[in-house]
Amino acid sequence: MTTRVVSCSCGQLRITCEGEPVRISMCHCLECQKRTGNVFATQARFPRECVRIEGRATQWTRAGDSGEGATFSFCPVCASTVYWEPTGAPGFVYVAVGAFADPSFPPPRVSVYEERQHPWALTAGQLPLEREF
Repeated sequence: MTTRVVSCSCGQLRITCEGEPVRISMCHCLECQKRTGNVFATQARFPRECVRIEGRATQWTRAGDSGEGATFSFCPVCASTVYWEPTGAPGFVYVAVGAFADPSFPPPRVSVYEERQHPWALTAGQLPLEREF
């Protein structure tokens, strides 16, 4: 069975996820854009019983674009959002894919709120960008 560990930036808040996520998605909603400071959010959904949380977390609850609530848990030291629990998906924990810090993490297979997607967001690799190494 696959075991993956995720943590906040400072390492104080850690999650161990057992098994494969049941869904990996990207969300283009405006609330996720504001929450992450990015043009979309990517999350992995795990059954609650497959997730072990260690460390302190501060919670914040808000309504999403769907109108349903979600409680976000973030590190009170470095403020990294690590996981959240939407009221519309009881029994599941959503984990921020970027917090795994694993470029080999499986890609998303679901995309939501694409009408709010930045037109260049998913083609960034094709933009004429200056590259720094």
